[in-house]
Amino acid sequence: MLEFSHVAVALGKQLLSRDLCMQLSPGRLHVIIGPNGTGKTSLLRALFGELPLQEGTIRFNGHTLADLGANRWRQQFGYMPQNNQLELELSVLEVVVLGRLQSLKLRLSDDDLRAAMTALQSLGMAHLADRPMSTLSGGQRQMVLFAQVLLREPQIMLLDEPVSALDLQHQMQLMEHLHHQTRQRNWISLVVLHDLNLAAQFADELIVLADGRLQAMGPPSEVLTEALISQLYQVPVQIHHDAAGLPYIRTLRRAS
Repeated sequence: MLEFSHVAVALGKQLLSRDLCMQLSPGRLHVIIGPNGTGKTSLLRALFGELPLQEGTIRFNGHTLADLGANRWRQQFGYMPQNNQLELELSVLEVVVLGRLQSLKLRLSDDDLRAAMTALQSLGMAHLADRPMSTLSGGQRQMVLFAQVLLREPQIMLLDEPVSALDLQHQMQLMEHLHHQTRQRNWISLVVLHDLNLAAQFADELIVLADGRLQAMGPPSEVLTEALISQLYQVPVQIHHDAAGLPYIRTLRRAS
């Protein structure tokens, strides 16, 4: 169990979030949504230990970052930040293998190479294994870095806008793989998404942040209401439901 107890996060003198209380369970995909500037990325950074907590505590299985120290705390996470700049001249396979950096030796083991290739194959990227990262498109790089995160075998997955550079096919591929692996490996997955319809399709629970506070939390069918979305984003919307009962949002033009 991952527990947030009255958490407040600040960047310098600016308070980004406050009094956040929630519990996240293994085997579930949690998606954070909310307008720009509401502390979504900062919350992930604080959870990973990159930003100090202004107040409150974050506990995973009863332990805090202070209990374990930064290195042991971060070993529990697979973290993919929003801005992934990798300038090294490495091949795709080499970049994926770096997901096991903590345990790598001078000579790569067959197990490390097999695991890296399996991760690439699961994402339809195995044919790029020998390509230099510098020759890939932004979307391809994003998928390779996701494969690297998978190789870390984490207990908690933190992904900040992982589909931002991907086309529709690869958005669905990444989210479906994440959803499946979250169930199979009993991860706690926490993902920031701007695409509300994608969030509605894949989230077990939505976490709605605005003005630095938790506005709502629960299944998409309960959380996504016309009143809430219109208030959060200051646009008129209609909410419909597909054959599976999942909500999808249609934005409306304002009358001219």
